[in-house]
Amino acid sequence: MNVTIYDVAREANVSMATVSRVVNGNPNVKPTTRKKVLATIEQLGYRPNAVARGLASKKTTTVGAIIPDISNIFFSELARGIEDIATMYKYNIILSSSDQNKDKELELINTMLEKQVDGILFMGGNISEEHIHQFQTSSVPVVLASTYDPTDTIPSVNIDYELAAYEATKQLIQKGNKQPALVGSKADTSVNNLKTSGYLRALKEANIEVNEDYIYKDEYAYQTGIEAVEYLIGLDDQPNAVFVMYDEIALGVIHGAQDKGLDVPNDLEVFGFDNIRLSTMVRPTLTTIVQPTYDIGAVGMRLLTKYMNKEQVDEKNVVLPHRIEFRNSTIQ
Repeated sequence: MNVTIYDVAREANVSMATVSRVVNGNPNVKPTTRKKVLATIEQLGYRPNAVARGLASKKTTTVGAIIPDISNIFFSELARGIEDIATMYKYNIILSSSDQNKDKELELINTMLEKQVDGILFMGGNISEEHIHQFQTSSVPVVLASTYDPTDTIPSVNIDYELAAYEATKQLIQKGNKQPALVGSKADTSVNNLKTSGYLRALKEANIEVNEDYIYKDEYAYQTGIEAVEYLIGLDDQPNAVFVMYDEIALGVIHGAQDKGLDVPNDLEVFGFDNIRLSTMVRPTLTTIVQPTYDIGAVGMRLLTKYMNKEQVDEKNVVLPHRIEFRNSTIQ
C-alpha cells in the first residue's frame, strides 16, 4: 500500500501539519523536528500526493504544452527551452502533439483544462476565432510560442517571420541571382504566409516579376526538399538559388541537388530558416536564418509563469531578434 502523510506523522510522532510544513519547505519547523521527519520520509519511502496537494492549494504545478510534432527537430529544441524553465520554476509538463490538426488542437486544449493544468503553452498553425474563444474563456493563462496570432489577442513569443524571409531572399537577389526559388510547406498557417510575404516583398522591391513555377510547396518534411530539386531542375529555365522556409526541408534540397550531380553552392545556392542543429552537420553547412528556438520556448514558459503567479507583465507579445548565419551553402 502507498505510504501516506498520516503514516509519516505517526512514525515520527508529530502532527500531519508538521509533516506538511516539512514537505513544503516551510521554515517554521525546528531543525531537530525537520531532521526527524525527513529521516522518517526516507525510511518509509513517502512520496507526496500531487493530486491531493493540488486540491488543497488549487494548483497542480503542471503546465500543458501543445506542440505540432515532438519528433520534428525544430519543436523538440523548442520543447527543451520550455522544460528547462519549467523545471527552474518547479512545474511539470504534460506534452501533447496535435499534428497541426485544428480539431485535435481544440480537443487537446479541453483535455489540458480537464487535467487541471495551471497554464497552457500552445504551438500550432492558424489561430482561428474558435482558438481565440477557447483561450479567452480558459480558466488558466495561455501563451503562444512560435505561433502567430494576427489579432495580438493572446500573449505570444515569436520572431518577425516576414522580415526574416525578406532579408534571406534579398541576400540571394543582391548576389546577382535571378528570381530565387521558394521551397516550403503548403500548410496554410500564419507563419508560412508571413514567410511567403517576405519572399514576395523582396522580389517586388527588386522589380523581379514573380514566376509561379519557381514556388514549390508540399509537406513539412525532408523528402519535400528532395522532390523540390527534382521539380526545379526539370524547368526549362532552372533557378540557381533557393530560399527554403524550414531547415529540415533545406537539408533535403542540398541532398537532392547533390544526388543530381549539382554543386552546392556553385550550381545552386541554398538558404534555410531556423538554424536547427543539423544545419551545421550537413555538408556544405547551411546558411540560414537563426531563429532562437530554445529561447522562444524558454521565454514563452517564463511569460506563462508570470501570468500564473500574477506577476507584472511589461510586454505581452514578445518579438525576439533573429539574424543570418552565413555558411557554405551560399556563395560569400
